Amino acid sequence: MKVTVVGAGNVGATCADVLAYKEIAKEIVLLDIKEGFAEGKALDIWQKAPIDMYDTKTIGVTNDYTQTADSDVVVITSGLPRKPGMTRDDLISTNAGIVQSVTENIIKYSPNAIIIVVSNPLDVMTYCAHINSKLSRNRVIGMAGILDTARYRAFLADEIGCSPKEIQAMLLGGHGDTMVPLPRYTTVGGIPVTELVSKEKLDAIVERTKVGGGELVKLIGTSAWYAPGSAAAQMVEAIIKDQRRILPVCVKLEGEYGINDCYLGVPVILGKNGVEKIIELKLNAEEMELLHNSRKHVKEVMNVLDSLMAKA
Repeated sequence: MKVTVVGAGNVGATCADVLAYKEIAKEIVLLDIKEGFAEGKALDIWQKAPIDMYDTKTIGVTNDYTQTADSDVVVITSGLPRKPGMTRDDLISTNAGIVQSVTENIIKYSPNAIIIVVSNPLDVMTYCAHINSKLSRNRVIGMAGILDTARYRAFLADEIGCSPKEIQAMLLGGHGDTMVPLPRYTTVGGIPVTELVSKEKLDAIVERTKVGGGELVKLIGTSAWYAPGSAAAQMVEAIIKDQRRILPVCVKLEGEYGINDCYLGVPVILGKNGVEKIIELKLNAEEMELLHNSRKHVKEVMNVLDSLMAKA
């Protein structure tokens, strides 16, 4: 199995490192436009193979898509990182051009690949990759829900004082302030979270989760990378190993949840074909209202991309 990670920055390099360490693929290609950057990151990852005891070969290349040929899965992390004061929507013009170019090059050499988008603004960049790849919706998906859910679970673990391994949770909607955490579907060792955490504390954790990315931008001056890179690697693993895991990912909705032609995070079964099945939860009226509000926000930014493409 072969995996390509486009973008050797913090997120891409972390993703490649996790994939190598877990021996998920035989070969990982790390590609970047900066001369020598991907080569250096890949060499560093390969040189620790004798220490961490893995065989996965990591290769770095500068803008040479021929080296990515016949990849089974491609992770796109390319794009301008978010800086203090920036919203994800501010990134759309620059990053759409980057994602379009990357997608076209990937499809040229790996027409059967499954594409995972990590570039921001996530939901709209997934849309951009999908329309430019011309692949079916199950093969072009975005990484957001796994990261957002992980943050939610980590905050809950701190509050409860338990291992994050014990917490199962689900989160819907767009990647950003309009995401929809679902406390009703959150359990701790099988116990409903509402029995362990007060409503006031739970509401505060939900709000912190919604701005989790922004909190890190304020602290370190740029977007996060350890958790996003690991989240993307988890999606690759589910696909390569055909694990059929139930995970929240960004995918084009075609009638599910009463939503059409919009890219939102929803729970899916993730396996060798990408999205094997979209799972429709029985949301109550309040949850459904929040999800449709998230849809409205994402659709507005999709419309911005449509306008940019029309002018090009």
